[in-house]
Amino acid sequence: MAVLLSTLVLLALVFLSWAFDLGQSTRCVPIPHQMKVCHDIGYSEMRLPNFLGHSSLESEVVPRSEDWRPLLQIACHPQAQSFLCSLIAPDCLDTFIPPCRSLCVAVKNSCAPMLACQGLSWPEALDCDRFPALEDMCLLPQHQYSHFAKELPKPACQNCPSVEESPATKTVLDALCKDDFAVTAKISRRRPLSREPEFEVEGRVEFIRQGPLLPYDTQHLLRQWLLINLRCAHTLVRPGRAQFFLITGAVQPDGTLAVNHLFPWYKKDLNIAVATRKWKHHKC
Repeated sequence: MAVLLSTLVLLALVFLSWAFDLGQSTRCVPIPHQMKVCHDIGYSEMRLPNFLGHSSLESEVVPRSEDWRPLLQIACHPQAQSFLCSLIAPDCLDTFIPPCRSLCVAVKNSCAPMLACQGLSWPEALDCDRFPALEDMCLLPQHQYSHFAKELPKPACQNCPSVEESPATKTVLDALCKDDFAVTAKISRRRPLSREPEFEVEGRVEFIRQGPLLPYDTQHLLRQWLLINLRCAHTLVRPGRAQFFLITGAVQPDGTLAVNHLFPWYKKDLNIAVATRKWKHHKC
């Protein structure tokens, strides 16, 4: 993520000029297969140099595109990929089409808090005022999201939840009573230098208390929570390992997910097993 910050600063400096000679100094090339961050964006050719000033695919564009992967992995905005790829792999049209100021603002408003959760800030030099305000020759934000999608719980940055090993049965039952949902999930952490997301939720997520969560969305929701709250996630599992957890939490009035308790569930932890069995008939 630190590399991402330096890339954002570099991008801001490039925007100071907007100086490209479309007739003589640009060319169209296929988006490389290994440039994974800009696949499935609606076009297959990009113009070089891009808005970062990169002119070489092998030594600049493809390697530097990986700097953006962590931001896209946290899925902080539906158009984050379109916004970023319009800068690093602009569509091969007759002229450069930059993102509109309104799109920059929308992506920044959603993604800057996620970056802050990683200890990074959206660079002041990358002021959205540098993008065109007139929306006739720029990439617009899309507002046609489904009403149903708005109702899905969303992961958010939060203070690290309580992690308690070998809890008493009463402690687990109290958490189940207090919180809206409770699930069991196996969290794995990839080793450094992997191009895949650092954390994954393996296998099925089992519900002890479903609450407002949706079965088809919960695995993805927990995975995104881990990627956003890396500072917390790093304390849970060592690289190359996996751990089974009982996780409880609530969905806030604004629709964001808050994880309140994580109980590592080892084979020796009979109290957790007893609590989950008692829960079916427990009165809070």
